[in-house]
Amino acid sequence: MSSQQPATTPKPVDPRGPRFGAAITAVLLAVILILGPGVPALVLLLIQTIAFGLGSLVGLHAQPYGLIYKSLVRPRLKAPSEREDPRPPRFAQSVGLIFAVAGLVGLVAALPVLFYVAIAFALIAAVLNSVFNFCLGCELYLLGRRALGNPLAQRFITANPS
Repeated sequence: MSSQQPATTPKPVDPRGPRFGAAITAVLLAVILILGPGVPALVLLLIQTIAFGLGSLVGLHAQPYGLIYKSLVRPRLKAPSEREDPRPPRFAQSVGLIFAVAGLVGLVAALPVLFYVAIAFALIAAVLNSVFNFCLGCELYLLGRRALGNPLAQRFITANPS
């Protein structure tokens, strides 16, 4: 018997939402790097960490930038031609959360190298997603699934996008 998708496959999402969120994340992380260690960067990094945490731990439907996309941007666009499984972008949010927490630790523990490296890695991933439509965390998720012998189709063609 071949491996099958679980009976409760999550509802596919518009792939433009996570990409929109990545653009906001990239701008915010760039500002944090420019500000450098200090209270303003700490406040912005806390905001970004909460955003990653919500997207990772609660789900993409709770990610603030996704909510902005869904309510303000999505209504002005045509329906997406395809949808994607939310698990890879949610995993990407988890990876972002790890880097954001590492950046916070670097800030609070006065370890500027940790702060800069963690935020720079998160920024690179956000830029790759927002500019080049390459979600590094998503690709890591899919690579892991393939390595475990349980591949996952990332995108779904939708006949009736809603």
